[in-house]
Amino acid sequence: MSHLKEHTTPEGSQILYTGNPNLSMINDLAKGPGDLWHSGPDQGLKDTFQDIIYQTSIFWFYLNDYPHVSKSVSWRINPNAFAIRKKVWEHISGFDTRYTSNFMQALDLGFNMIKNYGGVPLYIENLYTSENTEKPVISTLDTYIFFRKNFKPRHSIYLLINKFLKSPLEEYRAFTKAGKQIQYQNSHSNPIPPRTLLPIQGSPVVSYIIPTMYRQQYTLQLLDDLEKQSYHPGEVIIVDATPPEERQEAIYLEKKYPFEVKVVWQTSKGSCRARNEAIELATGTHIVFGDDDIRIPDNFIENHLRLLQTYGADACNGLDIMADNPQQDLNDLQNKIAELRKHPVKVGVTPNFSNANSCVKKEWVERLTGNDINYDGGYGEDSDFGLRLLKAGAVVLFNPYSVNLHLKPNFGGYRFWGLQARLKGKKRKTQPWEKGKPVKYITPVPSPTIMYYNLKHFKKEQLIEYKKKHILLFLSKGSPLGVVWRLLKLPYRLLQYNRSKYYAKALLKSGPKYK
Repeated sequence: MSHLKEHTTPEGSQILYTGNPNLSMINDLAKGPGDLWHSGPDQGLKDTFQDIIYQTSIFWFYLNDYPHVSKSVSWRINPNAFAIRKKVWEHISGFDTRYTSNFMQALDLGFNMIKNYGGVPLYIENLYTSENTEKPVISTLDTYIFFRKNFKPRHSIYLLINKFLKSPLEEYRAFTKAGKQIQYQNSHSNPIPPRTLLPIQGSPVVSYIIPTMYRQQYTLQLLDDLEKQSYHPGEVIIVDATPPEERQEAIYLEKKYPFEVKVVWQTSKGSCRARNEAIELATGTHIVFGDDDIRIPDNFIENHLRLLQTYGADACNGLDIMADNPQQDLNDLQNKIAELRKHPVKVGVTPNFSNANSCVKKEWVERLTGNDINYDGGYGEDSDFGLRLLKAGAVVLFNPYSVNLHLKPNFGGYRFWGLQARLKGKKRKTQPWEKGKPVKYITPVPSPTIMYYNLKHFKKEQLIEYKKKHILLFLSKGSPLGVVWRLLKLPYRLLQYNRSKYYAKALLKSGPKYK
């Protein structure tokens, strides 16, 4: 764009911008995690371009903008009012001029910064005034160009199917023209170069939290890895739900570690409750959440702290690598890391959140009041915690430098309770989400806690699209010859879906719980 103006901050950061931003705010923002700053959601772009639900109906963290916060991750950029680091603009070659409108060029840039380039686009309240407001115009052709460029061809076809009845001729012409003009391109190979990690400043104290159940030996193995850390945690808090008759009570205290070990024998059910009990005991400036069945290299904690301090971020989600079998060790992890490092490293905002490997400033954990225990016995608590962080205005980065090997043994762990959901009859243990109304003849699918997550965080039209995709996935999975059988089973699957929604609505009505 020829009309970009340039500004140099007192620290020497070169910033390009359009419109009239508050340059003193830019000076401060340039010290933080952002690569691009704007006020798009306040200028008529909030939650714009909802056609994206035809590719990702709900699970993408950044599908919607987050209201009532002064700062948040947002890709809905006003092309006439944004500021960006000059080196980032040059690296990604600016706007894609194949779009017919500047608005779609800006949306595409913001989307790809999050999805592919490892960039951090931030909405900043009052960075720009409402004088820059202009109603976005997105043509049908630009919509198909966006889908053809960023998603696989089947998604463009699915978009056409959903939009065809509205304006058949216009939609088909745009579909075919976009197909001739542009092809799907994968931009993962050219991410924005990450910042060089700085040495740890000051003396941050890490509280490392480990919920465990039936896996005491794996927890001991993790304690040994923590003992070898280049930067030790200040304390390790173990919440152990192993039943009294099957546990060794003194097992964690038989050895001296260079950190304090706090042990809680859990009497309540569920990993969310376990983490909340540990959070109440945590005294550190940062909390690292970890599973009991992981192995970590000696720079694990150090790299979490260095990344957060280097970028000025609030939390980060580490790289979780699955083991080929539970017997693999740190040598196997190093081999896997070496293979990954053949490709460019990407930081950027996280696409997900995992309680197996994440580091959060204590102040943000306290702001969220811990984990929502409605997820106990099911799935989705990790995503809920991460999305709640983002909705509260935290910047949560992906951290490729703090890597763990996830062993996934076939026994133990809190999924013991979740596995009970598959059983019926007297053998089945009651799940927390049943709320006194146990499952009888119809097993809810998907998990009611996943449905609860959906209802809690996403809009009605997005949930409708999720249901459509759920049904299509059910009908399309498996052998093509089995489609008739799956069609016959569809009424039962819909009953399962509605039963899941029944339990999820009950959870939603009762509200989030933390104790």
